[in-house]
Amino acid sequence: MATLSRRGLLGGGVAAAGVAGAFAVGHATAAEPEATPAVSSYPFRGERQAGIVTPAQDRLHFVALDVTTEDRAELVDLLKRWTDAAERMTQGAPAGPIGPVEGASDAPPDDTGEAIGLPASRLTITFGFGPTLFRDAEGRDRFGIADRRPEALEPLPHFRGDIDDPRRSGGDLCIQACADDPQVAVHAIRNLVRMGFGTTRVRWSQLGFGRTSTTSTSQDTPRNLFGFKDGTANVKAEETAALDQHIWVGPGDDAAAGWLTGGSYLVTRRINMTIEVWDRQSLGDQEAFVGRTKDTGAPLSGGKESSRPDFKMHGSQGPIIPVDAHVRVVHPDFNDGVRMLRRGYNFVDGTDDFGGLNAGLFFMAYVRDPRTHFIPVQRAMAASDAMMEYLKFTGSALFAVPPGVRAGEHVGQALFS
Repeated sequence: MATLSRRGLLGGGVAAAGVAGAFAVGHATAAEPEATPAVSSYPFRGERQAGIVTPAQDRLHFVALDVTTEDRAELVDLLKRWTDAAERMTQGAPAGPIGPVEGASDAPPDDTGEAIGLPASRLTITFGFGPTLFRDAEGRDRFGIADRRPEALEPLPHFRGDIDDPRRSGGDLCIQACADDPQVAVHAIRNLVRMGFGTTRVRWSQLGFGRTSTTSTSQDTPRNLFGFKDGTANVKAEETAALDQHIWVGPGDDAAAGWLTGGSYLVTRRINMTIEVWDRQSLGDQEAFVGRTKDTGAPLSGGKESSRPDFKMHGSQGPIIPVDAHVRVVHPDFNDGVRMLRRGYNFVDGTDDFGGLNAGLFFMAYVRDPRTHFIPVQRAMAASDAMMEYLKFTGSALFAVPPGVRAGEHVGQALFS
């Protein structure tokens, strides 16, 4: 049976295919309307995986999984089936080749059906491999790929102030689904997880709303749950030289991991914000902690949002931008010039044990090498950033994200060849 689009199941057409500070979160304000997306869907196959430099969508469903089989062929078969399903879903079609309602009535459908009638909604699906896929916690090389593990792919160190929950950290594999419709993102992860039953199991997952960063010059800078713009200096898709320097793994970066050339590393951090405590701080203190105005996002040294901060400007009581302001601590000027490409999201997961909001930022950053582009910056932040008083880091993971999937290939093919 021919593959039908989700919208086609209800008589519509297939969606047309087409082509920074750690706390940049939230929606654009009403005064700054978001640019209308130029496309309704993105191709799954290509030189790079979609969902990295792709203009950040509004919704996220992220999942980390552990591999339960020790059969290499079984894992590779799942990666092949995931590739086919991801290609279909990103174009607005069902997860399986039959669809949610066309199959036999006495068998489970090959698509769960909650996205019937919904367009592709700019869905992107991005896959990554964790350190424990190469050697598990017992040091076993289950799939014969230990000698192909990138040197930089080590579990992230414990940073000062971390209270990482193992139930929200690590993972053999990860899948990032971003879309403009939350149901489309959830549908993608739900169906890929279902396909993995017996081969993988969910380790942890995270829903997100309101993109936290600007990944394209076509987008406005969003706000975080503290009410501030941030991520102004985030690497943009249009900065090809900066992407090559800071985001994409180069051909000579790691001789043992040539399969990762053209890919990247994904750092995830679940950051709980102490919303209620922050809300009791004065506006002046809030702006001093961040180093930017709450209104326009301009640096305290003056200008507009895009103006370069003047860290040498002094007032009557010291530097206009305090030395422990977030924008100063993480700025490239004080971190060997390194930059990241961030794609994090807000989250609100109900309330905590004390009746406060269980809310914050699910931080995601793509970097060329976490040892140079993330770990030193996070250590500097943990040591002296004024924002640390209002943050709790409750989950952490690192994944190697291979380059794009070419025609006739499957995700991870170069690794397992």
